[in-house]
Amino acid sequence: MTKRPNTDLLDKIHTPKDLRQLPKEDLRAVADQLRAEVIDAASTSGGHFGAGLGVVELTVALHYVFNTPDDRLIWDVGHQAYPHKILTGRRDGIRSIRQGGGLSPFTKRGESEYDPFGAGHSSTSISAALGMAVANKLDNKPGRAIAVIGDGAMSAGMAYEAMNNAEQAGNRLIVILNDNDMSIAPAVGALSAYLAKIISSETFLSLRGFGKKILEMLPKPLADRARLAEETARGMAAGGGTLFDELGFYYVGPIDGHNMDHLLPVLENVRDAVDGPMLVHVVTEKGKGHPFAEPNEEKYHAVPKFNLVTGERSKSAPKAPTYTNVFAEALIDEAERDDKVVAITAAMPSGTGLNKFEKAFPDRCFDVGIAEQHAVTFAAGLATEGYKPFATIYSTFLQRAYDQIVHDVAVQNLPVRFAIDRAGLVGADGPTHAGSFDITYLASLPNMVVMAAADEAELKHMVATAVSINDRPSAVRYPRGEGTGAEMPKHGEVLEIGKGRIVRKGTKVAILSLGARLSEALKAAEELEAKGLSTTVADARFAKPVDHKLIRDLAASHDLILTIEEGSIGGFGAHVMDYCAEEGILDGNLRIRALKLPDVFIDHDAPEKMYEDAGLNASGIVEAALKALGHNSYKKSAANN
Repeated sequence: MTKRPNTDLLDKIHTPKDLRQLPKEDLRAVADQLRAEVIDAASTSGGHFGAGLGVVELTVALHYVFNTPDDRLIWDVGHQAYPHKILTGRRDGIRSIRQGGGLSPFTKRGESEYDPFGAGHSSTSISAALGMAVANKLDNKPGRAIAVIGDGAMSAGMAYEAMNNAEQAGNRLIVILNDNDMSIAPAVGALSAYLAKIISSETFLSLRGFGKKILEMLPKPLADRARLAEETARGMAAGGGTLFDELGFYYVGPIDGHNMDHLLPVLENVRDAVDGPMLVHVVTEKGKGHPFAEPNEEKYHAVPKFNLVTGERSKSAPKAPTYTNVFAEALIDEAERDDKVVAITAAMPSGTGLNKFEKAFPDRCFDVGIAEQHAVTFAAGLATEGYKPFATIYSTFLQRAYDQIVHDVAVQNLPVRFAIDRAGLVGADGPTHAGSFDITYLASLPNMVVMAAADEAELKHMVATAVSINDRPSAVRYPRGEGTGAEMPKHGEVLEIGKGRIVRKGTKVAILSLGARLSEALKAAEELEAKGLSTTVADARFAKPVDHKLIRDLAASHDLILTIEEGSIGGFGAHVMDYCAEEGILDGNLRIRALKLPDVFIDHDAPEKMYEDAGLNASGIVEAALKALGHNSYKKSAANN
């Protein structure tokens, strides 16, 4: 039996108001107990882990120094916020995080007044905080807006766009740069902490303000030289920060983000400053205090459940290769035979499988950071020169680059290939990470080819097909997790564009499936057959262009067509309906129903439960067919319910 860690101080904290009643000398112990609680909770629930462990001291210090929730505290990316959730009244639910009905894995406005802004991906915090700070300024309210931006989020252009406009917020805006990979300045220690304390002090800031007034009286050449000298001297003392100064921020740092004696006085000085906006550069260690013995280059970004004593992580034996690995291997296979194939990721090399591609082709793989917009236009530039770029991005994150997809790729008809991982529902990460909309937002674009893999063998064929498409943009979408165990070909075969396939023949009901719901469609066909309803199952393969001949043939020989997709309203089913309407196919006795994701943002849960609730599993498909046909089995079931 594992002994629970001592949490006597943490037990007294139900909200940050309780934290602020403690003496400063207790805060180190509070942080230690909070870190132990995060580790203990993650051992039972799994989840994002490393980033939260890295900001434990910072979380305690921020809630102690600032008057949250009146001072708005935004975590960017939101997976840093596990310690924040514990300190803000959600400790009892922390072991339910990422589970159905439990806490969100990210900050969520509807979950707590201490979550003023949701942040499921990254780089939005400064813009949001700027809006809050300016609102306070317009309302003449004293509240601060504090954006904690880190874990790679500063690699996105949106952060700098916000900073470029931040000066108008004045002292109501504070940015905490959580530098957890020492990517900007590793020089932290007693001297840098002392200098940070000095240059953020009221005395120094007052003197600086007085100096500004003197500069206003000097002739411009002398004033410019004096200003440059002051910035240079302060930059030398602070270890850098000229870029942030140029963007209108008063830069303080770098300081040790795990040292309370360094954090507290600097944050108090920044809180009380009359000028601003302020940027505090805090250096932390991602995954600090983790219980695992072996090293990990990603600092345990996310972990499954694990044994708190041994550190052994729960693993289930794989039944089939993951779609991500199949994609990576298929792309490597194509790249070995075509030296124009290149790959691009936006800070997700391991999540997309491109870490494997990079090992095989280090000069042909590009990680551009959390900069999806740049990734897409960069791919467009490569395509203009005859290369075959695969922009490999999660479905939900590709949304961030929609303007670039339209203007830089589709309008110019450039053969960029979009490899869209995490298509459909993703389970524990919830609506911010669900790949619900890519069929709709891509298939609406002229010139675009949109494919969806029904199994891992189909994915390999679709990668080969994408390589062969040189006259227009294309996309292949595939889900998270394991494949179906399909027999894998040695090499992918090039598919005929816009042509589906019949998988099972019947006469009464036709199920036209797009993507990974095919296995559920086949199960549903067995159930319908048992009820006397002969059922055809077809794999559409393409959301655009749709297979017109296949649709006409199914319509001519069946009473009902069900389309199925792991996507939102306006997607594949809408394209099928549109074609049928224009061709007059809907004018007769044929019935068509489109099964798709419900028109809501679906909260996190086990994927199987999410698809069941959406009616996209075998039983949901059967129920939809019976309902559409007015079948007695459905009427009896409905009456019983």
